[in-house]
Amino acid sequence: MTSVDKRVFDETARGYDAARRRLLPCFDPFYGAALGLLPFAADAPLRMVDLGAGTGLLSGLVAAAYPRARITLVDISGEMLALARQRLGGAARFDFVEADIAGYALPGGLDAVVSALAIHHLTDGDKRALYGRIRDSLRPGGVFVNAEQVRGTTPALDARNHDDWLAEVERLGVGEGELAEAFARMEQDHPATLADQLAWLRDAGFGTVECRFENGMFAVFGGAA
Repeated sequence: MTSVDKRVFDETARGYDAARRRLLPCFDPFYGAALGLLPFAADAPLRMVDLGAGTGLLSGLVAAAYPRARITLVDISGEMLALARQRLGGAARFDFVEADIAGYALPGGLDAVVSALAIHHLTDGDKRALYGRIRDSLRPGGVFVNAEQVRGTTPALDARNHDDWLAEVERLGVGEGELAEAFARMEQDHPATLADQLAWLRDAGFGTVECRFENGMFAVFGGAA
């Protein structure tokens, strides 16, 4: 079971962070909403997994907010994880696992599972299966947070959202090379609508499901065990 062509992400890893704010015009509220869905005390000794962790951007933000958290970063790209190691340093509270999240066996008893801009690479069937595994991995009161790219509710709305995104990133100065890398990664995309994914979380057994942020192609949502 393979969710993406890992070569695409290995080959574009070095330029990934440099263009991130320009490729994600809603960067601050997007990641801020992800942190806002984590309901824990700042000094809690949490166990977390970051699925599709990439260069460790989300894990770094979570680690700063929760300095006693132990975080396992999982990604299919060894090149992305190498950059995550550089970002986070050699602290013992980080573990790095090179694996495809479509088939990754999550450990049990987790306080949180987080993900950013990764699960949309899976087919809808694999998304639903993963949501079920995530729910099973969480302790009572644990949470899942997904900061994600989503599909519009109709083809026309989806096309408009894409066009609006493209106009905005060009206005922010994304160059042809950065766009080419972004489009190469987007060829691996299988986004689902927000409504479908909230329904899938409920089907998986999450007792509380909510969307904290939505802006065109992007949404931050999750559920509590």
